[in-house]
Amino acid sequence: MSVNGGRPDEKLRGPVVLRRDQRQEPTTTDQRLLDSRGPSDWVHTDPWRVMRIQAEFVEGFGMLAGLPRAVTVFGSARTPRDHREYALGRALGTALAESGYAVITGGGPGAMEAVNKGAQEAGGLSVGLGIELPFEQGLNDWVDLGINFRYFFVRKTMFVKYSQAFVCLPGGFGTFDELFEALCLVQTKKVTKFPVVLLGTEYWKGLYDWIAGPVLESGKISEKDLDLLHLTDDVDDAVAVVHAAYRAWEEAH
Repeated sequence: MSVNGGRPDEKLRGPVVLRRDQRQEPTTTDQRLLDSRGPSDWVHTDPWRVMRIQAEFVEGFGMLAGLPRAVTVFGSARTPRDHREYALGRALGTALAESGYAVITGGGPGAMEAVNKGAQEAGGLSVGLGIELPFEQGLNDWVDLGINFRYFFVRKTMFVKYSQAFVCLPGGFGTFDELFEALCLVQTKKVTKFPVVLLGTEYWKGLYDWIAGPVLESGKISEKDLDLLHLTDDVDDAVAVVHAAYRAWEEAH
């Protein structure tokens, strides 16, 4: 079944697009890198993998170095187009574009597509950073500037390096992964002046209450760490948080 508006199902292998009979490779590049089982031949291929990893960094840096100020938005690839969360993502993309921000998403369907669509329709720059997966998904049709990565850790670097904020729409494990990595980077001051916004109170409140409750009460985080998260239902409020952090960053530089 196609998820790309009638186009054939496709598989991404880095920048390569595979369709129809060419999609038969059962594993991904990340999986082959991390899987140490089997014959010892893999040991002798790892040095060459370093060259491929280096090439992905060079390609990503080269493509994204000229981006204007930007905001990375995460959210579920499984959000239906008729769902209110899709409408929320589209409104967010529009508001960010109208405020002068490029948007960066994972480039897939669902909430990511909604944000890219809203930004493009508003005349903003719509960026998609795809990833090779054993299932899903080509870059959606609303991406103006796109690149497909083989390695998650290279892609994550691009998300952080070229944006001034993260906004998380409702999502699953992938969204959680990016959310907590961003919080860890800010908490440890690997990145500064980097707000993390949770957009969708009904969805995120349980997680926020757990962090503000057992996690804080047991001393696993400090009181000030809660300030790293901003929970809201209001697109304008989310954009205002991004603005405030960006102004603070400008003043510091």
